[in-house]
Amino acid sequence: MGGLIFGINNLPKHAGLVATQGTFDGVHQGHQHVLNQVINIAKSKQLPSILITFHPHPRSVINPNDESISLLTSIEEKAAEVLKMGIDYVLVLPFTTEISNLSPEQFVKQILVDALNVKTMVVGYDHRFGKHRSGGYNELKQLALVHHFEVHEIPAHEIDEIAISSSRIRKALLMGDLKRANELLGYHYQLSGSVIKGNQLGRTIGFPTANLAIDEIHKLIPQNGVYSGYTEMNQKTYRFMLNIGVRPTVDGTKKTIEAHILDFEGDLYDKPLKLHIVEYLREEKRFSGLESLKAQLKIDEIETRKLVF
Repeated sequence: MGGLIFGINNLPKHAGLVATQGTFDGVHQGHQHVLNQVINIAKSKQLPSILITFHPHPRSVINPNDESISLLTSIEEKAAEVLKMGIDYVLVLPFTTEISNLSPEQFVKQILVDALNVKTMVVGYDHRFGKHRSGGYNELKQLALVHHFEVHEIPAHEIDEIAISSSRIRKALLMGDLKRANELLGYHYQLSGSVIKGNQLGRTIGFPTANLAIDEIHKLIPQNGVYSGYTEMNQKTYRFMLNIGVRPTVDGTKKTIEAHILDFEGDLYDKPLKLHIVEYLREEKRFSGLESLKAQLKIDEIETRKLVF
């Protein structure tokens, strides 16, 4: 039972659900506190727990030109972290113009009550829903009385802490402070995507790289530089060195994300790859030639083997 579900019609019918709703971007320690409350209430009522979220990001639908959206997690990354905690379902509703035009009353009646049979909603004091975000906590409490479900409020100070944590994580990543970002997240920051063909220069100096195309277009990419971390493939864990940047030594201009996976041999083209980033090693810099770049990569490798498990 459970898992990542796209669309209400794919969700199994239940005698009731304990739900929370929101973006939960990053699923950091503040979010985890809220989700644990949902899990505990669901267990006490012997009902499944569910996170209701939207894709694409509502802001990108309401304002398609908004380039300020900066996500810490893709839908799949978010769902993996939430499900790992013990939430039964992550339900992804397509954020369409139709959904955005539902009044607060319509949203509660059509989605929460009729479609999902929600028995308990866990939300923050600043929770907004319905057309133009016109519904708030007070409206939800009134509608809960009408439709016979409970509402549990998360205190204001906890919600404020969640917002502060999210902005601190973004700031830390943009400064290359992986240690701080990972502390606040409670896990290692991830980049997920598919491996695409690069210029294959790395293999000529003994450091072949997997060139990653990120799945989520709004994903926050950490500051340019060299990082270390680990990835899991075929039930095995491998360390990697990661370069984010323009590769100035070879006069690159386009930003790339390239990982050299230690002790791995094989073809990764077109395969999915999830990178868990542990530590910032150094800034990206121009070397006098490929030999001095190779010498630095050997130093990076020694450092990576020391830092990552």
